[in-house]
Amino acid sequence: MKIQLLSIALMILLLANCSEKKTVTEAASVGTDSTAIPSVSTSGPSINEESTTKVLEHHWAAFNANDLEATMADYTDESILITPEKTFKGLKEIRDNFVFAFTIFPKGKSTLKIRKSIVQQEVGYITWEATTPKMKKSFNTDTFIIHDGKIVRQTYAGLVAP
Repeated sequence: MKIQLLSIALMILLLANCSEKKTVTEAASVGTDSTAIPSVSTSGPSINEESTTKVLEHHWAAFNANDLEATMADYTDESILITPEKTFKGLKEIRDNFVFAFTIFPKGKSTLKIRKSIVQQEVGYITWEATTPKMKKSFNTDTFIIHDGKIVRQTYAGLVAP
């Protein structure tokens, strides 16, 4: 209960101070809990839906073409990719993930199709399906957080059809 009230108070303070671009720590000097409140900036990267769309389109084309270098150009060393099997942090781990993924979706032998694509500010969401020589992936979903033209966070999940 105490944590919920503190969370609600922080959200109210954050919203009230958003136009002044203060941090949560600056805005929240309330509460008696000795736990430090992490600083969260409200003046993050610029949000541009056109840039988000452009990165998503580039990423899909690069992935569909099995172009490892073009795919990796969408990430930074601070990027994180979360899948059901593992969380990949940084360029090396994310590269290893795509090297493996490209063996599952061999170029010229796989068909990938986007079913839905939604962009809201810095968030991109796609659902897609794929047929490969070894399997049919009936439903896949990726969510991307894109800042300054790079994917900084991504989640993936998918189902293999029987």
